[in-house]
Amino acid sequence: MRIDAHQHFWKFDPVRDTWITEEMRAIQRNFLPSDLAAECAANGIDATIAVQADQSEAETLFLLELAEQNPLIAGVVGWTDFCSPLLAERMEFFSRYAKLRGFRHVAQSEPDDRFLMREDFVRGVRTLREFGFTYDILIYPKQLRAALELAAALPEQRFVIDHIAKPDMKANSNVTWAKSMRAMAQNPNVYCKISGLVTEADWLNWKKPDFKPYLDVIFEAFGVERLMFGSDWPVCLVAASYRQVKDIVEDYVRDFSEDEKDKIFGENAIRFYGLKTGHLGLAA
Repeated sequence: MRIDAHQHFWKFDPVRDTWITEEMRAIQRNFLPSDLAAECAANGIDATIAVQADQSEAETLFLLELAEQNPLIAGVVGWTDFCSPLLAERMEFFSRYAKLRGFRHVAQSEPDDRFLMREDFVRGVRTLREFGFTYDILIYPKQLRAALELAAALPEQRFVIDHIAKPDMKANSNVTWAKSMRAMAQNPNVYCKISGLVTEADWLNWKKPDFKPYLDVIFEAFGVERLMFGSDWPVCLVAASYRQVKDIVEDYVRDFSEDEKDKIFGENAIRFYGLKTGHLGLAA
């Protein structure tokens, strides 16, 4: 069974969604499950993880409502304020939703490169384990040091790095990133999503070989047991189609065993997020 471990939905709001710049006009519109269904059917994807794009609990509830209505959505990664003194109450509230599997904060946008190690933020993330929630790490390479410290400080918490931590592919600068990712992979509680590749490359001129040095690093570091495919649809559409994004990973693992491919394209996501997927014929 094939799982897309990272995609988004939104009703485009130019006031709220300022991160979708004019350069990204291809995605300045609504993207909903009806739009994704055809892409999944065409690409052999059975279910997805819908990930927050807006930093609000309204976003979390929006995604949960979509998930309730659409069996294609196997899980949701939402947002809440980890620094709030009311966090425990919010965790109690959100624990009622079976399809809510984890949370994320857009740490890449924080001006403080060590935001992930703020005392109040760490205290908030520590709360997740009590409720069985995962945490998606969305950062740039300059924030990997703090992410390393967070993963080490909370060894029982399940973490996954989104978009392979966004190395600067346009500048072809990956030495420091590679060293940090290898160090991150030493923490057995940390997984990594093979996602967001095309948006970190030259949108108009990327080629499949451009990604090999980066894929080599994460496959060597994390192995097939802790990597999962994510399309990053519809954000990927600024640079590539859903098919092209999936083909990049499929081409790289062409000579892998079927068992290894199954892990990368589904089983690892099911295990990491603890997906309740019986309604899709998957193991719980």
